[in-house]
Amino acid sequence: METPSHPLDDASAIEYLKKILLAPVYDVAVNSELTLMGRLSLELGNSVFLKREDQQPVKSFKLRGAYNCISQLSEAKLASGIVTASAGNHAQGVAFSANRRGVKATIVMPETTPDIKIDAVKRFGGSAVEVVLHGTSFDQANGYARALSESHGMTFIPPFDNADVIAGQGTIARELLEQNPNIQRLFIAVGGGGLAAGIAVFLKQLRPDIQLIAVEAEESACLTAAQKAGHPVTLPSVGIFADGVAVKTIGDEPFKLLNQYIDDVMTVSNDEICAAIKDIFDDTRVIAEPAGALSIAAIRKYVALHGIKDEILGGILCGANTNFHTLRYVSERCELGEQKEAVFAVKLPERAGAFKHFCEAIGSRAVTEFNYRFSATTEAHVFVGIKLKRGRAEFAALLTELQQRDYQCFDLSDNELAKLHVRHMVGGRPSTPLNEHLFSFYFPEYPGALLTFLNTLGEKWNITLFHYRNHGAADGLVLCGFDIPNESRADFDTHLAALGYRYEEQTDNPAYRFFLAH
Repeated sequence: METPSHPLDDASAIEYLKKILLAPVYDVAVNSELTLMGRLSLELGNSVFLKREDQQPVKSFKLRGAYNCISQLSEAKLASGIVTASAGNHAQGVAFSANRRGVKATIVMPETTPDIKIDAVKRFGGSAVEVVLHGTSFDQANGYARALSESHGMTFIPPFDNADVIAGQGTIARELLEQNPNIQRLFIAVGGGGLAAGIAVFLKQLRPDIQLIAVEAEESACLTAAQKAGHPVTLPSVGIFADGVAVKTIGDEPFKLLNQYIDDVMTVSNDEICAAIKDIFDDTRVIAEPAGALSIAAIRKYVALHGIKDEILGGILCGANTNFHTLRYVSERCELGEQKEAVFAVKLPERAGAFKHFCEAIGSRAVTEFNYRFSATTEAHVFVGIKLKRGRAEFAALLTELQQRDYQCFDLSDNELAKLHVRHMVGGRPSTPLNEHLFSFYFPEYPGALLTFLNTLGEKWNITLFHYRNHGAADGLVLCGFDIPNESRADFDTHLAALGYRYEEQTDNPAYRFFLAH
């Protein structure tokens, strides 16, 4: 993408410059450090700097925008109180700001919000904040908050689609120019777009040569979708892992600014995000939340794709409010994201010494996982993890070598079903033929949610397989098999559509067919 022209006489851009320069965010925020990531810089052959927004009092950049927005309100509006909806960093930013300004605030959070986040909002807000739990999703909580705003005359504080919020986030750009004016490419996470918009509108006026790359999670790429459509569109669903950027619709104002000032947009996978969390930890000993690691995930990917060398690259660690239980998932997946591990399936002959011969074929490579399942009298199916020293090229060479030895191998490194569920389930098949169909479900995670989910499924169709994993996220993940006679498939589809859960059919997934199907 060519760098667009950004004239300095653009009235709206000048207005944003003023707003950013005059934003009183340092009443509450700190001028966060710009840290050189020495280990990662050496590995990538570039100087990689990380803007440490984990150092803010609420461990996130959201404090800047929330405080600036509240600070621009009139005394009359402040006296009437404020309201917002959030289950994450925005809620904490608003709570902290309201407490500091002595403003009465109502913060609506979904009933599914973990206690640790509710407690943090109450702690930051003190007596100034009332937490209201409503609904089981952000959309329901947000609708209720807006209804409260209208009925009680309170001012709604939006998380990103607001000029004062955008300007507050833009103060990060002002600090960046002071800390290192020579950054050549800056990578910025995008959810609703407020952070990237504020940084972009400031930097492109003063450093039009800087390359700004917006980064989205693959499972919530609302900016990419908006660019394709030419206007903001609503995604049918978003992923649950990088919840800080899990936004279905990019803001109107952020989209207008990003469409003008951003040079490129890229997406990163969950595995790449996990690898970036490890990268940040290795260099700083800070545990970033998934959304906070997007920029580092993009830097590693961008350098590999474009062969970038000897440049000064920057990223934003935009948050570090991690649910501790999420680390189990991160640890499990980070090696795959760094291409330091590969997982695959292989058929072994069912005879004495077959396993030893297979290990000899693998050679000196370290085996990280080995799940064996007797499949028939003549063969066994094995799920294998291999430690890689030279990335995917090494794995491709290994597969070729194994195939030359007449092993049937199937690469599962990019198969989500295999990595989330099947690797934990190798060991069982139905003893009799079934008309089994497999589905993955997502449901709001709260105490009793699993039982509620099962009750909602009903008892009309026999469940033949069930695997549930909780990663400390706001949604639960379930893999479920059903014995569905052909004549009742239409009824089953109608039943699923009425349940209201997001789901995907996985019956043809090769990992399922290889390890679990009859």
